[in-house]
Amino acid sequence: MAGIVLAALLAGCGGSAGSGPSGSSASSGTTGSSGASGSSTAAPADTVQPLSGTPVPQLPATVRSSDGRTVTVRSDDRIIPLTGGLSEVVFTLGLGDHVVARDISATFAQAAGLPLITRAHDVSAEGVLSLHPTLVLAESTTGPADAIAQIRAAGVPLVVLPTATSLSDVGPRIDAVAAALGVKPAGARLRERTARRIAAVRKAIPAEAHQPRVAFLYLRGTASVYLIGGRGSGADSLIAAAGGIDAGVASGLDKDFTPITAEALVKAAPDVILVMTKGLRSVGGTSGLEKVPGVAQTPAGLDHRVVAIDDGTLLNFGPRTDVVLRELADGIRKSAT
Repeated sequence: MAGIVLAALLAGCGGSAGSGPSGSSASSGTTGSSGASGSSTAAPADTVQPLSGTPVPQLPATVRSSDGRTVTVRSDDRIIPLTGGLSEVVFTLGLGDHVVARDISATFAQAAGLPLITRAHDVSAEGVLSLHPTLVLAESTTGPADAIAQIRAAGVPLVVLPTATSLSDVGPRIDAVAAALGVKPAGARLRERTARRIAAVRKAIPAEAHQPRVAFLYLRGTASVYLIGGRGSGADSLIAAAGGIDAGVASGLDKDFTPITAEALVKAAPDVILVMTKGLRSVGGTSGLEKVPGVAQTPAGLDHRVVAIDDGTLLNFGPRTDVVLRELADGIRKSAT
């Protein structure tokens, strides 16, 4: 199912799905009777906020890649992160000037001028190698495997990091990127800053007597992909932290994503539906969403309670997760009242 999600993301992240030439996308908000939400403790959703000062990498650095390999990084002069989430961490650590290309999911403003080299895990080894990287960062879901093997065979240090799927992954993800870049002290600072901001948002979320049920729907109308999130989708961790109950998990969905059926949605009975902005756009907005089988029969569909959050931030689990969590909590609360 993870492969289906990645393929759908590839199909949906292009221009037709809503991103402009720069790759930046719309900010999050709620639809229906409530207005947009957007207060944050950091930079706006379409920018990253680097640490003060520029860290000096201590290289060579030898790190353990999550695929079991030991990788020695001797230079980070030319970095290519193969996902937007990894790009976000590199830029926030203060080494954005060393990044020479971006994945289409790197939607924040600072990366907009970089050449687009990968499209949602569809890696071209030839394209990557043409930019002469000294370090490539990937995730465990990055592929195809042949492309990863070809980059390694060319002698380029390539570090694979575990894909982050929960709030508990944020700190280790920052640490791992910082270690590969030879900037562990900066990583420790960023980890502490991020944890402090997330904790502040969580503390500010009011305890409600009624926890609304929230269903995360992964939509790529242009690819005819309609999925509901369950245990391990990533959204389940955010929904719980934002004061909601993941409707997919509560209805018994133990897989990360399951194809949407009317029966599954009616059983999930969400009070609020969570979507990505491009996904919502790909089905024709809220009115189009309510034509997806089962949506109109849910409490959320009947009352048009939908929260849409930017694709480039929702499931990154990185330095901007506090922004995502605040927007989600605000959106759930406003939609459910």
